[in-house]
Amino acid sequence: MAPASAALVWFRRDLRAEDHAALHSALSEHAAVHCVFVFDREILDRLSSPGDRRVEFIWESVRELKQTLGAMGGGLWVVHGRARDEVPRLAARLGVGAVYANRDYEPEALARDADVARRLEEAGIDFRTRKDQVVFERDEVRTRAGGDFSVFTPYRTAWLARLSPRDFAPLRTAPHAGRLVAAGETAMPGLEDLGFARTDLGALGISPGASGAAKALAGFRRRIDRYAEERDYPALNATSSLSVHLRFGTVSIRELVGYARKHGGAGAGVWLSELVWREFFFMVLASRPDVVEHAFRREFDRLQFDDAEAEWQAWCDGRTGYPLVDAGMRQLEQTGFMHNRLRMVTASFLVKDLGIDWRRGERYFATKLNDYDLAANNGGWQWAASTGCDAQPWFRIFNPVTQSRKFDPDGRFIRRYVPELARVPDQYVHAPWTMDEAAQRASCCVPGGDYPLPVVDHAEARKRTLARYGRIRRD
Repeated sequence: MAPASAALVWFRRDLRAEDHAALHSALSEHAAVHCVFVFDREILDRLSSPGDRRVEFIWESVRELKQTLGAMGGGLWVVHGRARDEVPRLAARLGVGAVYANRDYEPEALARDADVARRLEEAGIDFRTRKDQVVFERDEVRTRAGGDFSVFTPYRTAWLARLSPRDFAPLRTAPHAGRLVAAGETAMPGLEDLGFARTDLGALGISPGASGAAKALAGFRRRIDRYAEERDYPALNATSSLSVHLRFGTVSIRELVGYARKHGGAGAGVWLSELVWREFFFMVLASRPDVVEHAFRREFDRLQFDDAEAEWQAWCDGRTGYPLVDAGMRQLEQTGFMHNRLRMVTASFLVKDLGIDWRRGERYFATKLNDYDLAANNGGWQWAASTGCDAQPWFRIFNPVTQSRKFDPDGRFIRRYVPELARVPDQYVHAPWTMDEAAQRASCCVPGGDYPLPVVDHAEARKRTLARYGRIRRD
């Protein structure tokens, strides 16, 4: 059957007008294309804080997208309601023959999309999805036996072997932009109308929208050649700053992979490997949606974690007495971002030093991270807890002091977020409880007073963790 003359493109976590798979397909296959974004109440109503930076980031990105589509001769319907209700309703109102969207892989999104597809089918409207969040979906990169990978390195090898220029070729909108249709005369709801407030995005230097992504990528281009050597040092501006843009699709993964491939060099190669890690975790979530609540390695569901409320609160507040852990947690609270090295260190500390369930930490990060993505966050936490696929061995336990000395040797990052230690000499800044009285007086920092003593002894905690995991391995 020939495609209907009109289509509706439903924007979700893909807030850009160029190199957009669903928009490209709709424009290629239909004479008239409408666009919509829904501020979905099913998502927003679960958020606890009106000052959620992510909502402001999305709102600003949608506003820019609306302006961009308008400049191209089209428009964007912006609706506040339940997406599963609003999309079929608008599709019927506009008389379209098909709704296009880019595929989402999270369990709740899949359930929502299945409901939308059913409602559209009842109205005689097609629901057509396209690949856009990833370069390769689960079924495109398989083991020789045709199964899913459970170890990253062979997955990366297979991923890279499959990659060709065709896989990251941009999907142009401009050639068919004349088919875009202006939206009706409806005002975009204000941030306050959604129940949210302005935050400190600007003060933090976070620029939303496709323009913000382009700015972040331009900055990273100037330092990508140092990425391999500097990426693990949180005091340095060495990461891409693109994670939040990938999360909300203000930049195309194809563009980033294409840039890394064409640029070449050690830095670009290591960064490309990080992008492949992202796709690896998408594959894991798609193949094993049970990992949202369970360990990938199901035997580790039998781990008995501690109910350590005081220690949990100390971890959340950045008051554990371990400076690098505390600096990472305070960075998260103050900015909504945490350096990737510190995500590993703080997660390992919660699970293997404090003996607290990894799920609790994963859910805490979900409330705080600007770039929170279920697949990556879950995968990272299960990696640190040694319960996931290709996880660090259960007997490998990060020493927070060793990590501090290695990756923040002069304490520059620590002092930025733990000002109580500003005057503590380098030799003590990683373990301030070891200061003698003279050093305490000189630095105006008394452990146990101005800065907390360690909530746990790492050596003793390590023994308890080895016993905890060892019991599972012996069973």
